[in-house]
Amino acid sequence: MSNSMPTRVDGDLFDAAKSVGAVNSRSAAQQINHWARIGREFEASGRVSQRDIERVLAGDGSYDALGEREQAIVRASWDEQVAARIAALDLEAEFANAGESWSEADASGHVVSRG
Repeated sequence: MSNSMPTRVDGDLFDAAKSVGAVNSRSAAQQINHWARIGREFEASGRVSQRDIERVLAGDGSYDALGEREQAIVRASWDEQVAARIAALDLEAEFANAGESWSEADASGHVVSRG
């Protein structure tokens, strides 16, 4: 009998798991568990150099010197970092705090000036 613990996952990951899981006759939770097990084994594999990956992510190594598998892990990490930074952006507040005006499109595509 396996223990399960509640956890939160990003909505886009859940949606992807739901979609891929349906093709593979798995629930979203089963698909996420499947991916987690693959990731665990992948990182523990002797064919993947976690140290080299960490060096590249720290800016101390060459991405081009990595193998295909290591590059895939680095790209996934970069994707997560970029998504987190985009989610944290609040350009409206930054412009307002700086006393700057800005323009944006409304729902109909018309240009609206703010600030």
